[in-house]
Amino acid sequence: FDQGHIKGNMSTPTGAVRGWMFTNPHPVNLGRLRLVDAAGKVLTQKAIRNAKRTLDLWQGVHTASFVYADTAVTVETLALSDRDGIAVRIQSKLLREGGIGVELDFPHPRDARRGEQVGSYQVHQTTMKVLEDKLTFERQMDDDRYAGAWYVMEGQARFECHPDAHKARLMPGGGDSLVFVCAFAPTEPDATPYEGFDAIRERTAGVWQTFWMSGGAIDLSGSKDARWKELERRVVLSQYLMRANNAGSLPPSEYGLMGTGHWSGQFHMEMVWWHMAHYGLWNRWPLAEKALTIYQRFLPIARKRAAQLDYKGAKWGKQNSPDGRMAPWAGNLGLNWQQPHPIFFAEQEYRLNPGKGILEKWQEVVFATADFMATFPVKDENGIYHLEFVRTANENGICHDSSFELAYWRWGLDKAQEWRKRLGMAPETSWQTVRDGLAPLTITKEQEAGTDVYGWCAEWVGRVPKYLDRGHPDPIGGFAFVPFVEGVDSQIAADTVRHIEKTWNWGTCWGWDYPWSAMAAARTGQPDLAVDLLLSEAKKNSYSVRGINGDWYFPGNGGVLYAVAMMAAGWDGCPERDAPGFPDSGQWTVRWEGLRKAL
Repeated sequence: FDQGHIKGNMSTPTGAVRGWMFTNPHPVNLGRLRLVDAAGKVLTQKAIRNAKRTLDLWQGVHTASFVYADTAVTVETLALSDRDGIAVRIQSKLLREGGIGVELDFPHPRDARRGEQVGSYQVHQTTMKVLEDKLTFERQMDDDRYAGAWYVMEGQARFECHPDAHKARLMPGGGDSLVFVCAFAPTEPDATPYEGFDAIRERTAGVWQTFWMSGGAIDLSGSKDARWKELERRVVLSQYLMRANNAGSLPPSEYGLMGTGHWSGQFHMEMVWWHMAHYGLWNRWPLAEKALTIYQRFLPIARKRAAQLDYKGAKWGKQNSPDGRMAPWAGNLGLNWQQPHPIFFAEQEYRLNPGKGILEKWQEVVFATADFMATFPVKDENGIYHLEFVRTANENGICHDSSFELAYWRWGLDKAQEWRKRLGMAPETSWQTVRDGLAPLTITKEQEAGTDVYGWCAEWVGRVPKYLDRGHPDPIGGFAFVPFVEGVDSQIAADTVRHIEKTWNWGTCWGWDYPWSAMAAARTGQPDLAVDLLLSEAKKNSYSVRGINGDWYFPGNGGVLYAVAMMAAGWDGCPERDAPGFPDSGQWTVRWEGLRKAL
């Protein structure tokens, strides 16, 4: 684990417990497939040349080609559409000559580099059995167990088992083509027969083509602004990447399924918004539904957490294990801008499918969230309720009455009351008392070109209210994805966006900060600035050839999808024109269909 994120001396019992809780549970790769030479030695990158890789987004097929031992090799890989596993087709004359094979191994994670194999366990056992053209395996790691099977579907090959070394090899015995499937299962090896590679490819392609032909779509190709192509590239690739990495039974980590990073592969409740909210605007809500059941699943432990801290309702953590347990560190307790998120998601689903069923599905979560939000603020001697103390979304320290959280708190409590009304229930007095008594948004006065500019900020302990000008630009948070609420002045909001764009230290930001700021610029009637922020040339706003923000940071991809859909389809109360978040100067032509209006 990364000790930089763990407070305390790791040599002490308390420090060791904190370290274990921060790191566990963690993901462990199911297995690793690699090409080997005739002697069983793993092929290295130095041993090959002319390497090329392509990904067919329409069919979901990854193709790699290279030259090894002066012979061409082509490898096609696709994910199975109906179970956990992959299908692979290798084509090369080396197969006929026995010059290459394939190895499946299960290395102990302590012996591998971070990002390839991860985790730590004491019990490490592999059991293997060869049955004609199939090899089955069972894995035992501590108290966890899973199974799998490796099938040869086309071509001649033989299996070699090395269970003590936690590996097996598939060595060819003739022909220029080898096709196999490697599938995983929770308990018993998968015994279902497989079709040929082309049949599996056709089925996989059908899944992806259905994805691309459903939901929303956007076309910027008629634009004169030369940046349209890069923005559209990010939008298209982000859709694919989020479908592949962010549509499972749990919200993903910031790395998606590519690795673990310094958070041990665990996900963060405040980042769930960036991973999942875009599905509501792109009309692909079913892809978010499984992951969003965390709010119903985690509700019991969230209630216990709130009660432990003498609050009512449910307190949602920050860094979470798959069962909702929260690692013990200050950021987990102090960060609170994730608290209204479940109310936001509930409202998104209700807008997509209004009806009693959705109201009842989210009722307990919405009400428990509001109960916590109403008991968290501290009442002063004048009857004003303050948010204190909180670690703001800016993440630069502890403060109170931060403007973003105050605005989001107002919106969340208002919306919870609206849910009571929809269910035929009377308003909750305790919620309303706190809502009406919340402190006004903290405001600061800055100098810009000799003129006073007022903007939203936070009141930092021991300092006068002012911008910190680094980290996540939370002063714009109260009018980005959060709609305008009472107390948020539209002119001050517009001034805040402009001032931050000019003065903020954007090098300290992260990928989602740019679409977040673009949303605020669009909502405050500054579409030119919205596009500039969205396409900022800052390093952390870069998108790799694979289309991944920073080549690892998926919250940026989710932010791009939400911001672009919002700028195209609009938001509640937006100007009555097409694509209100894009400039109407003639430089941008935005064609879209199937997108939903944002809140």
